[in-house]
Amino acid sequence: MAHKLVLAGAALVCALMVSPYARALNPALDVSQYAHTSWKIRDGFTKGQISSIVQTPDGYLWLGTEFGLLRFDGIRPVFWQPPGDQHLPSNNILSLLAGSDGTLWIGTYKGLASWKDGQLAQYAELDGQFIFKILEDHEGTVWAGSYHVPAGRLCSIQRGRVQCYGEDGSLGVGVVGLYEDREGNLWAGVSSGLWRLRPGPPRFYPLPGQPNGIQVIGEDADGTLLVEGKVGIHRFAEGKTGAYELPAAVPQFRATRILRDHDGGLWIGQ
Repeated sequence: MAHKLVLAGAALVCALMVSPYARALNPALDVSQYAHTSWKIRDGFTKGQISSIVQTPDGYLWLGTEFGLLRFDGIRPVFWQPPGDQHLPSNNILSLLAGSDGTLWIGTYKGLASWKDGQLAQYAELDGQFIFKILEDHEGTVWAGSYHVPAGRLCSIQRGRVQCYGEDGSLGVGVVGLYEDREGNLWAGVSSGLWRLRPGPPRFYPLPGQPNGIQVIGEDADGTLLVEGKVGIHRFAEGKTGAYELPAAVPQFRATRILRDHDGGLWIGQ
């Protein structure tokens, strides 16, 4: 079966719909057939690198940058600060998650925070750690993966209860990839391979050769796991990887993101 593939470059090109009720794009149309608007530094936009973008149920877009957290209403971005004596662990934002209950989860250079109903919470279990990945699973549990020397952590947060793993060094210096597949398996990418964490007993699959760990995890149309390779992406099944075939015209690339959309299209960021 032919693959529907779009390679997205590293430059930020924004096609923003602030309404939470916006309809999905028509897959029959080409990307060039849609209008888009871009906001640049000369227009007063942030000079910092944008690490993450999410949309909360109220329609706002939140952008994590190396200089702080931006709230964007589709017209102008505003650097956000919590009220009163509340503060983020760090203004260097590494990851964001818009939770199903409306909570904004904020992963920073020095720890994890969450914002809901005018209250900012911090999580002492992850103080001082780089929070690279945040994920909410199908049960509503939030997972935060951290990078820290000598041992990174993976923490689950549900109904205010925090449970962490990796203090024994089993996760190496940290979790750099998180993914829940269609069967409910939770996968964590670390410096030396992949962990399948749940359901059932955790199992480790060594995947050497990735100097920065397995950061990119996705899923093929048939449910096979996809992971980044030194070049391109690989299929991962039964502990082994094999090259994922792409159209011959696609040049060699290094994947930074993978997304399978509702129409079966595979989107790859490089």
